[in-house]
Amino acid sequence: MATTARITERRTSVDEVFDYLNDQIISLAMLPGDKISEADIAAQFGISRQPVRDAFSRLANMDLLLIRPQRATEVRRFSMRAIEKSRFVRAAVEKEVLTRAAARCDASGAERLDAAIEDQKKAVDDSDVDGFGRLDYAFHEIICDIAGADFAFDVIMTEKVKVDRLCRLALSKEQRLPDLLSDHRQIADAIKSHDEKAAVERGMFHLSRLDETIERITASNADYFEEPDN
Repeated sequence: MATTARITERRTSVDEVFDYLNDQIISLAMLPGDKISEADIAAQFGISRQPVRDAFSRLANMDLLLIRPQRATEVRRFSMRAIEKSRFVRAAVEKEVLTRAAARCDASGAERLDAAIEDQKKAVDDSDVDGFGRLDYAFHEIICDIAGADFAFDVIMTEKVKVDRLCRLALSKEQRLPDLLSDHRQIADAIKSHDEKAAVERGMFHLSRLDETIERITASNADYFEEPDN
């Protein structure tokens, strides 16, 4: 029983460190390239270094940390190759999801989309970037549910988190929430009207907004990106 208790406590410590650092990285409290120390985080939480090491490993698997032997661990810079891969996978999955959602949307689905848009509008009116981010994920999950492809949301979420920091950086500097809300409203309208072609077109346009974001941030903060051969 004592061994079980220790395992449970260790797992909780890993989760707490992971949640804290994930939030710090995604919210840009820690910027790309910032150094981070196992010893410092362990001291901050009053725990041994092993749970911190495990949390670091989870974050590295999400491409949020870069761990290099004998060198300082750092918040991972943006990788153009990883961004390209993420967009390729998302586009392929979301085209199918949007097509199916437009074909299958019923009155209940339409009500859920309307409610989601209203929640997002409130977040925009309140300039609530964090709240809008959470609602953005919920919006995609609703669409997957309407499409009868809830499993697809796991794929979308996994790929989306890889570029969320980039999108958040653009939002914090450009306040483009109204544009994103407009995109979501048009996607929802196309789904509700069973216009499969329009739903896909609006969804792909929404994804294409990342092009301008990348262009702006590479111009102003080129050091946030990895060298091409990394």
